[in-house]
Amino acid sequence: MPTIDESRLINRLALRLMPLLGLLYLVAYIDRSNISFAKLQMLGSLGLSEVAYGLGASLFFIGYLLFEVPSNVLLHKYGAPRWMARIMLTWGVVTVLLAFTTNAPMFYVLRFLLGASEAGLYPGVIYYLTLWFPARHRVRMLGYFTVGSSLGNMVGAPICGYLLDKGGLAGLQGWQLVFIVTGLPSILLTFVVLFLLPASPREARFLSDGEKTWLTNALETDRASMQKNVSGHSSLLSVLTEPRVIGMALYYMMLSISVYGVSYWLPTLVKGFGVSNTTNGLLNIIPWLLATIVLAWLPSKLRAGNRALAAMLVSALLGVLFFLSSVFLPTNTLRFVALCFGAPCLYLLIPCFWTLPSKFLFGVRAAAGIAAINSLGNIGGFIAQNLVPAVRQATGSVRAPMLIPAACLLVFATITALITRRNSAARQQLDGTPVAE
Repeated sequence: MPTIDESRLINRLALRLMPLLGLLYLVAYIDRSNISFAKLQMLGSLGLSEVAYGLGASLFFIGYLLFEVPSNVLLHKYGAPRWMARIMLTWGVVTVLLAFTTNAPMFYVLRFLLGASEAGLYPGVIYYLTLWFPARHRVRMLGYFTVGSSLGNMVGAPICGYLLDKGGLAGLQGWQLVFIVTGLPSILLTFVVLFLLPASPREARFLSDGEKTWLTNALETDRASMQKNVSGHSSLLSVLTEPRVIGMALYYMMLSISVYGVSYWLPTLVKGFGVSNTTNGLLNIIPWLLATIVLAWLPSKLRAGNRALAAMLVSALLGVLFFLSSVFLPTNTLRFVALCFGAPCLYLLIPCFWTLPSKFLFGVRAAAGIAAINSLGNIGGFIAQNLVPAVRQATGSVRAPMLIPAACLLVFATITALITRRNSAARQQLDGTPVAE
């Protein structure tokens, strides 16, 4: 068998797979950011309060929660190309239908259906990456993939802001244009995914037989290593009640509340500066541009394990500092600068976090377990989009909701410190070094 250049092969796989996967996530996040911009006009159009709108927006996560695990199991059964194409098509159609919402109940139903439609995309991609990349390369690939979310916020913000100011085109209000324009790309990508995304290395025509064999052996070595940390339960249902899975979901929920709280409320906060919708969209580019730069650069310097955990701890603590500053600094300019630096802290945590579940999940258990962690963790999105407007209403301050991500990141940092300490103690025991009582 010819010698395989691992670095060259992994880079070629990344170039072949990650642009399309990142594009899917970019479109998903444009679709998720549209609700925060549409709110600026939709409240008045439908006669909704901030709290009622927040409830409707958050129902996305209930549909997501209920259908996430079944969706990921079906992805494992039918393969990524067919199932992800189905996801793209249905969520694009529901997004376009949101443009024709006429009342609150219809808004609530469509947001629930949108969550059900999109369920499985993110954990499906995380699982899909375990079929292609050995564990030592996944933090970098997850970083590339997560770039799609920050780019989605960055690209979606000016588009949505501009569309809000273009109301009247074809007799449609600005918020209606937002849903139509942001829903169409996912419908078009349905066919791209179906024909260009390979299901697995075995079916990849761009790999030689030697490369397929090397990749299969490397992935099998990873699985054998992971099995040492897996309990004897092998049923699919058991993974959904496994304490580590539930613990990871609660851990991820703190991050989810922070991410969705910030992305949902940022356009409203910036609107409070007294700027136009178009200017609001342009200003919203800045924090997500900084997040994109960090995601494109830093994860490649990390590896699953010590460095990833250290990066998580530092990033979470910096996030606490920046989001507190965004509430208490004396001027709009300084507060906005703090928000701009807080966003990269949030987004660096995401790829680092997703290296942890793959240490004890593999195969169909990984598909179900990752989906369970993501879906339960994403209850944080439901909490955030209800809690943020409630805090705004209770305090009368448009800035006060940023205390929520600060508090959640403090909890996240505390858990990360405990995991780091436990891992350090475990390594000392393996090395035969006495562990302090």
